[in-house]
Amino acid sequence: MSSLPDIKQTALFNAPIQKVWSSVSTAEGISSWFMPNDFKAEEGHEFHIQSPFGPSPCKVLVIDEPHKISFSWDTDGWVVTFLLKEQGDKTEFTLIHSGWKEEDEIVGKAGEKSSVIRDRMNGGWVGIVQDLKKVVEG
Repeated sequence: MSSLPDIKQTALFNAPIQKVWSSVSTAEGISSWFMPNDFKAEEGHEFHIQSPFGPSPCKVLVIDEPHKISFSWDTDGWVVTFLLKEQGDKTEFTLIHSGWKEEDEIVGKAGEKSSVIRDRMNGGWVGIVQDLKKVVEG
């Protein structure tokens, strides 16, 4: 059995990179398109995302302004990464949700198989990235 593939979504935003960066690198910014949190753009900062399953403990792994943010999410080994790439006056944004276990392994908090959760979250991220697009283009 191999681990499930990363979720990866890329979108082009009609907004300058600094504007996108401020929407993905502050607690207030992230709350506007994702979930309430107490994120700080500092490597090693421990924070919580208020998910539907309750507060998820997270930790900032990488901050490379304005190009990359990476943090661990919850206790199942997930890592979420935001990649920003300047495209003239637009920004290419890529979200990667990695650290998936094997498809039959149960994800503790949700009590369901990894494959089920991954499918659901893959769909969820589509909408979330669109919400971010609205925020930065608005």
